[in-house]
Amino acid sequence: MPPVPLFTNNSSRNKGIVQDYNNPQPGETPTLTLDAPTLASILTQGVARPKGYTVSWHVNPAIEGHHFGPKHPMKPWRLTLTKQLIMAYGMHWAMDTYQSRAATKEEMANFHEADYLDFLQRVTPQTLEQFGSVERFNIGDDCPIFAGLNNYCSLYAGASIDAARKLCSGQSDIAINWSGGLHHAKKGEASGFCYINDIVLAIQQLLLYHPRVLYIDIDVHHGDGVEQAFWSTDRVLTLSLHKYDPEHFFPGTGPLSSCGPSNPLNPGSHHSLNVPLRDGIGDVQYVNLFKAVVTPCVNSYRPTAIVLQCGADSLGSDRIGCFNLNIRAHGECLAFVKSLRLPLLVLGGGGYTPRNVARLWTHETALCLGVELHPSLPAHTPSLGAFDPDRTLYPPLAENSKHVNQNDEMYLDEQVRGVMEHLRWMGGAPGVQMQNVPRDVQGIRDDAEKEVQQMIDAGRGLQLRDRDD
Repeated sequence: MPPVPLFTNNSSRNKGIVQDYNNPQPGETPTLTLDAPTLASILTQGVARPKGYTVSWHVNPAIEGHHFGPKHPMKPWRLTLTKQLIMAYGMHWAMDTYQSRAATKEEMANFHEADYLDFLQRVTPQTLEQFGSVERFNIGDDCPIFAGLNNYCSLYAGASIDAARKLCSGQSDIAINWSGGLHHAKKGEASGFCYINDIVLAIQQLLLYHPRVLYIDIDVHHGDGVEQAFWSTDRVLTLSLHKYDPEHFFPGTGPLSSCGPSNPLNPGSHHSLNVPLRDGIGDVQYVNLFKAVVTPCVNSYRPTAIVLQCGADSLGSDRIGCFNLNIRAHGECLAFVKSLRLPLLVLGGGGYTPRNVARLWTHETALCLGVELHPSLPAHTPSLGAFDPDRTLYPPLAENSKHVNQNDEMYLDEQVRGVMEHLRWMGGAPGVQMQNVPRDVQGIRDDAEKEVQQMIDAGRGLQLRDRDD
């Protein structure tokens, strides 16, 4: 009698042991599922992945739980509201969503001083007194020490670094980090609610692969930390539109005349552009001004990547701000930059009325995706009560503002002419030799792989030695 084959499905002996694989094949079931209300929002809003380009959203929920203090205007909770709105509209379905890791100390040391990073890493509210004078780090009411400070800083910085790397690798065409954009932090000190300058760290990543980066700042406050970091280089052109009052409005810097080092032989001369504004500027004036200064900057400097800081404190009715912008006008600036079709890093920034911050950044996420959102907020939004009484995406913020417009057309024309004059002296786009670009933009990956290889080699050496013995 011939032997029975071991792997015969119709063999009575093997029945129940060897079976065909009947589980769903790849592609038959979705990896991610959506609840019914969110799915309905996607269908009614027409949310879909954009065609021809990729948008990535870099987020880490661990950032949201930090607390500056009960009376401090900076509320990381605004990020929770923003995330909830974005997801309620279903827009996370149309983006590559990454939970970013924390930046390492070595990565933050690419810009910040070692003793300052050591301080942030070690200090707590309970141990602050042990450090003696901390004035040199500018710690105080604006920049307090709170629980989890170093974790907070490294998380938002890591998200911006990761977003920049996705642009460099070509995985993303537009990368968004609403927790970033903290533009006041300096090399060795905190400033203006900002501890780590994630913008500088992200631009450093972009400069590994891009010869010229244009940084645009539409926060109500001057982007002084970024300007200072790239003050003496022509690899970055900074452009900041902000309220300017050297005596009564923070940080008191950024007049039209400030355009970089005074020595014309310094490469950074005329590469730091400022558009100082007065209280109360409105939608039409601001958008027209924005386009009037950004267009010649792009034409003259020819950037290969753009970083846009979208501070929400330039909206009307902000707790600290003094402009009269509505959400659609602020977003029109982003839409204009997007239309340039250059790699774009979109960051958050200021914004001290959390519900309006969330509205704005939700709207601007939609602009990045090319989606038109319904003005009525989705009924299944978790914290919908925070948007009472109107529960709309586009409240009339300018109507509720108390700031009178002090910007006449003559004054604004003067700002445009000033920017044009600085660009004329800049002399066009600088040439950059890029042959010495570091081989790996992934930061720590090469070092980790090298350490693993050394461990493997060491193990082989021990094996050979034991064999010889």
